[in-house]
Amino acid sequence: MRTVPVLTGADAATLIADSAVITISSSSGLGCPDALLEAIGHRYAETGSPGNLTTLHPIAAGDMYGIKGIDHLCRPGQLRRVLAGSYPSGGSKLDPPLIRQLIHNDQIQALNIPSGVLFQMHRAASTGQPGVLTEVGLGTYADPRIDGAKMNAVTDDFVQLMEVDGNEYLFYPAVDVDVAIIRATAADPHGNLSYQEECSTLGALDQAYAAHNRGGIVIAQVKRLSENQLPTQDVRIPGILVDAIVVDPDQMQTTQTFYDPALSGEVHRDLDEIEPVEFGLEKVIARRAAAELQVNATVNLGFGISAAIPRVLLEEGHADDVTWVIEQGAVGGFPATGFAFGCALNPQALLQSIDQFTLLQGGGFDVAMLSFLEVSGAGDVNASYLPARPHVTAGVGGFNDIITRAPKIVFSGYFTAGKKDIQIADGQLKIISDGLIAKFVPEVAQISFSGDMGRKRRQEVLYITERCVIELTEDGLTVIEIAPGVNLEKDVLAKAGVPLLVSPDLQLMSSALFRPASMGLILSRKPSRIAEFIREPVSAPERPGPNGHSAP
Repeated sequence: MRTVPVLTGADAATLIADSAVITISSSSGLGCPDALLEAIGHRYAETGSPGNLTTLHPIAAGDMYGIKGIDHLCRPGQLRRVLAGSYPSGGSKLDPPLIRQLIHNDQIQALNIPSGVLFQMHRAASTGQPGVLTEVGLGTYADPRIDGAKMNAVTDDFVQLMEVDGNEYLFYPAVDVDVAIIRATAADPHGNLSYQEECSTLGALDQAYAAHNRGGIVIAQVKRLSENQLPTQDVRIPGILVDAIVVDPDQMQTTQTFYDPALSGEVHRDLDEIEPVEFGLEKVIARRAAAELQVNATVNLGFGISAAIPRVLLEEGHADDVTWVIEQGAVGGFPATGFAFGCALNPQALLQSIDQFTLLQGGGFDVAMLSFLEVSGAGDVNASYLPARPHVTAGVGGFNDIITRAPKIVFSGYFTAGKKDIQIADGQLKIISDGLIAKFVPEVAQISFSGDMGRKRRQEVLYITERCVIELTEDGLTVIEIAPGVNLEKDVLAKAGVPLLVSPDLQLMSSALFRPASMGLILSRKPSRIAEFIREPVSAPERPGPNGHSAP
């Protein structure tokens, strides 16, 4: 039976030729084959080879907190072009990672392709299909009528606009792959790979297919070797696809986390140790966003303020009432925050990212809980780009894939930016001094979500801030709720950088949102798809919830 050689990182690096196209499986620190990338970088520093590389990263390779990832490959002349769903990101006071500097200085070509699409481009390449035809990205920065997903002036055109049966689509060409660099937990002598200590397999299988099926090579970094053949049910990538193994016993499970078995679903952890969200404006916003959820809903979670929503539900006794789906692959469980974002404690299942994106792109979930940097008068959202400090955001990631067919989208963010003094007292909001930077602006720096497309698709879209709730309607951005203590004219309409409409049925946000104690959140129940065929239990009497709605 075929055996797969175990190589040092240095020896594995010699397998990669100049001008190769390399696909790398990673999600920031999660699943990053960092030791192997470091070995490739060292080889280039010593020999000048492999250079002129093209790399593909459906989700960022590495981070700014100890796992260099793609930065190992950023010596002059080593990279020619990068296609990535996201890029290493970090705090505004940190120096930009090397990859960002190369892009900013027009030293390499760079594209920010939606993560789900980039995964699908691998599947297309592995089966000889020309590429991916999709609505994902229409009307956004990825649309060739806008930026075409290009990140600088030296990047060649890539995304194409096509029409089929009178409908517009974007076409993302497949990219032939020479080398796939993936990661797993263990490998047996035949090259079979298991992922029992990983938080997700990400897109490793399809990335391996993309290289293998066109005669390329697949190199797998693992934490350990198994002397015996792995149990069949544990194998996630068969050894027939793997050409070489590199062992790194020190590989991190994810950023700043060597190994936590609750993130890989091997043990169940009590959630009592989860820190509550500190009372303040962020918690107010997360609470109001949480009130939009329903019992039994399937919900996608983004980064930013929205990442606090699961902790709000936990405090309110609703942690088990919704099922979270995260683009990296976790289904269910409790979404992790901080350095482990993208993972979940106690997940019910860990899917491949590409399969999770099948659910998300198809709108097979109920609500997307996302965040915004700025919003235009047309309802466009920028969630992916800060011109002054681009590395503060990771890029678009799976955002475009998620919002394309989401039935309902809840965007969370502050109403203004900059230094401000906003206090919460006695169930009211007191704006002493406001931020000088408007976040509702005539035009956003980058269109991550198109308000026009949202209206055409009849999506329910809300923008939740600390002082008001705004709805995207056919007529425009409409204020539907304001916080108690807030003056509509002075604190909302005058502070927005664009005209806002006001609902004739304007409501007050519940004062419970603005008190430190539990707000007594009551969620309505999502109707069952098969309710007409089964006898449902008698529901409790209706009671008003903190968002003004009643719950059965």
